[in-house]
Amino acid sequence: MYAFAQREDTKVFDEPLYAYYLKNHPEAHRYHPGAQDILETMENNGDKVIEMMMANNEKPILFFKHMTHHLLDLDRGFMKETINIILTRNPKDMLPSFDKVINKPTINDVGYALHIGLLNHFKEENIPFTVLDSRKVLENPGETLQKLCDFIGIPFDENMLSWQPMQRPEDGIWAKYWYHNVHKSTGFQKYKPKEDPFPKHLNNLLEECKPHYKTLLKYSI
Repeated sequence: MYAFAQREDTKVFDEPLYAYYLKNHPEAHRYHPGAQDILETMENNGDKVIEMMMANNEKPILFFKHMTHHLLDLDRGFMKETINIILTRNPKDMLPSFDKVINKPTINDVGYALHIGLLNHFKEENIPFTVLDSRKVLENPGETLQKLCDFIGIPFDENMLSWQPMQRPEDGIWAKYWYHNVHKSTGFQKYKPKEDPFPKHLNNLLEECKPHYKTLLKYSI
C-alpha cells in the first residue's frame, strides 16, 4: 500500500471492509485492538463499501488493501471488475509477528486457507489474478514491482521504491497497533530470516498454513 501511495496517479484505501467484518463476525470485535473505534468511525455496511469502491473516481488508479477474511459472505461479483492480487508471506515469518497483536491466532485469522478459497473462486469464475510473495518483493523490489505493474497494465514508477518515514493520512486508525515498522521505514528493507526461535505454541498453526502457502507460491510472479 505504501509503495502504491507514492504514485501521483493512485489513491490508496486501507482495509475499508474492516468495520463490516467486525460487526458481522461473532467474536472478532472482542479481540481485535481498537475494534470499537473502527466500528464507530467506518462504514459498517459491506454493500455500501463495495458501492463506494466501484463508483470512486478520485484518481485513475484506485488501490484497495483488503484482508481476505473481511469479505465474509459478501457477493464477490465485483471482483470481475477489479484487478485482483493476493499478497502472501511465508507463515514462518508471518505468524510470530501476527501473534504479537492477535493472541493465539487461528487459521481463519491469518488468511492462508481463505486465500486458497479465493484463488479457487477466481479460477472457477475465470477471473484473472496473480500472487505476490513478500519475500520476492524484499529481495528484488524493482523487478518484482515491474512484473506486478505489467500484470496490472500500468507503467512502473520508480517512486514506488521509497517513501518518507511517517504515517500516511490513509492509514486506518488501527495503525498504532500494526504499523510501527512501516512508519519507521523508507522503503523495502532487505529480507532477513527471523533470528528468534519460532514460538512453540504456533507450531500446529504453522503446519496448517504450510500447504496453503506452497500452493500460493505456484502462482506468484
